[in-house]
Amino acid sequence: MKKLREGFTTGSCAAAAALACCLWQRDGVCPEAVELEVPGGKVYRPQIIPHEDGSCGIIKDSGDDPDITKGMEVISRVDVSQKDGPIVFRGGDGIGTITQKGLKIPVGEPAINPVPREMIEAAVRSVFGSKGATVTVSIPGGTEIAKKTFNPRLGIEGGLSVLGTTGILRPMSLEALRDSLYVELKMRAEQGHKHLAFTFGNQGESALHALGCRIPVVQVSNEIGFMLDSARELGIEYLLVSGHPGKMAKIAAGVMQTHSHTADGRREAIITHLALMGAPKTLCEQVYGCVTTDSAAEFIHAAGFDSVWDRIAIAAKEYMTFRVREEIEIETMVTDYEAHVMGKSAERPKGLET
Repeated sequence: MKKLREGFTTGSCAAAAALACCLWQRDGVCPEAVELEVPGGKVYRPQIIPHEDGSCGIIKDSGDDPDITKGMEVISRVDVSQKDGPIVFRGGDGIGTITQKGLKIPVGEPAINPVPREMIEAAVRSVFGSKGATVTVSIPGGTEIAKKTFNPRLGIEGGLSVLGTTGILRPMSLEALRDSLYVELKMRAEQGHKHLAFTFGNQGESALHALGCRIPVVQVSNEIGFMLDSARELGIEYLLVSGHPGKMAKIAAGVMQTHSHTADGRREAIITHLALMGAPKTLCEQVYGCVTTDSAAEFIHAAGFDSVWDRIAIAAKEYMTFRVREEIEIETMVTDYEAHVMGKSAERPKGLET
């Protein structure tokens, strides 16, 4: 199979453009290119597009990933203060604004995620030290493009998000993704590991480690159904499946491919179990009106129905157990971004330190 070429995230583009802008101000000449090491360990060397207002642009290179922002220009402008101070972020043309609670950025802030903010700040600090600065990021045309994304449903209005955790954009060809997931799972099985933990991404894995997980953790991305089938094929005997309530609620609705383009069902699953618990109609209506599971969890907690997450964990377990024809023992946990256990299918799931 042909190896797909990796690209770089909008966060990497914005940080590299900010670095170029700073170097231009310091040296009096706009660099033709810059070098920036991204969190994933690779060095990014983009060409720089200078603009008359002193901002710098970079054309997004998504590699072989069919990314919606591929070929768009990401522009950063850095206005440096003469005094020491913080780095402040502004959203320019094409950048969305956070309008709902439950995301990683507060309401009212531009949709520039935490890791890109850290990358941009590091770039500015590398040139101007402790001086304060305002960084404005733009993606011309982003307002129209964002209408084709799920940003409005997630509470991000008016434009795109500046994303990335590693700075590297890895191609998400379904075949390539499943191949890479299967390779790790098969490797664990061949090493003799019959007990494994499944989670969906880096944050879920970090949560499991923080909770004392002592069995190998395998990330499944959105491919929980495929990975369950593969685990059954490879003779895995026990799985601890753990993750964010949004993902677990989808599984509790019987969804076995959890990408937002494929299916949802989060609210419906949560409301069903709330209703079975005797929750008031007003709470169900509040949950139905939420665009994120995190915001729904706030209403649920305030109403005293946190035990619904145990029911979600149990329902998810039942669907996955059926998927593997009861040939694998499965236990489940629902965890938040701070590695708190919100719900679980068993009092003491196997695989965690006691």
